[in-house]
Amino acid sequence: MTKESMIMNMPNDPVMLLSYINTMLRDNYSSLDELSSSMGVDAEEISSRLEAIGYSYDAQQNRFI
Repeated sequence: MTKESMIMNMPNDPVMLLSYINTMLRDNYSSLDELSSSMGVDAEEISSRLEAIGYSYDAQQNRFI
């Protein structure tokens, strides 16, 4: 899967985005910064969208909780 197709496949719905990002973190990336750098997306934008539904990134667990 190319970087462009990964970005296009990111869900717009915040709850679906939560599931998608946590799955990607669990399966492919050791940190949110690594994910955002690799996928060419802004970590702050992801965090902001997920904070709007009550989730924040826990670096120790490497997931949004």
